[in-house]
Amino acid sequence: MIARIWEGKTKIEYLETYQKIIIERDIPDYRKTKGFVKLTFLKRVDKGYTYFKLVTIWQDLAAIKNFTGANFKEAIAYEDDKKYLIDFPGTVTHFEVFAE
Repeated sequence: MIARIWEGKTKIEYLETYQKIIIERDIPDYRKTKGFVKLTFLKRVDKGYTYFKLVTIWQDLAAIKNFTGANFKEAIAYEDDKKYLIDFPGTVTHFEVFAE
């Protein structure tokens, strides 16, 4: 299995709006992708900002490519992300899951 990790940051005033977008748009997109296993979405509020971290677990690299296409190292960006996120990271990090 492969863990795909994304991080983002938004202003605190966008916390509830962006969190709702994640729940209603992003999570269903992950769940409908063949080879998706599970996810954990984390958030932390600090000094006027909200920091998000998403860890998705996939069966293998081919499953990730089912979601991302060929550029699997790039973060998936939706139009709303540009409106709410500060310093949108262009890439994600992948780790092999060796124990649970």
